[in-house]
Parts: sequence; C-alpha cells; structure tokens
Amino acid sequence: MDYETYQEKTNYLLEMITKGRLISLSEAAGKFGCATRTISRMLARLRRQGHPIHYDRSLRRFVLKDQKSATDF
Repeated sequence: MDYETYQEKTNYLLEMITKGRLISLSEAAGKFGCATRTISRMLARLRRQGHPIHYDRSLRRFVLKDQKSATDF
C-alpha cells in the first residue's frame, strides 16, 4: 500500500470511529483489504496524532474518549 492510499484509509478509519461505525479490527481489515495488524498500526498512528481513541466494551465499538454516546444524553 502506498503512502497516499495508507493516509486515505487512515483518515477513513478515523471517520468510521467518529461516526460509531468501527466495531472490530477484523471488520476494518476486511473492508480495507489488509491485515488486522495494519489496522492496529493505523490506530496507533491516530493516537500519536492526538486522537483519544479507545475500545468501549459496553458499546462494543471503538470511540473517541471525548465523544458522548447515545446513552449519555
């Protein structure tokens, strides 16, 4: 995967998280046609860039720490 494609997929991964659509690493890997390890590296890169991403077990998906869930309203 070239740098431009990697960057586009990383940005799309962040968008999926923001919209609450990233359920699992394997789901994203299948969608992007890459390994789950690649998705893990993309998440690590986004975290280093300052995005507070974590997996919420109660919601069963990846979220941004400052993002409120639908149950918080």
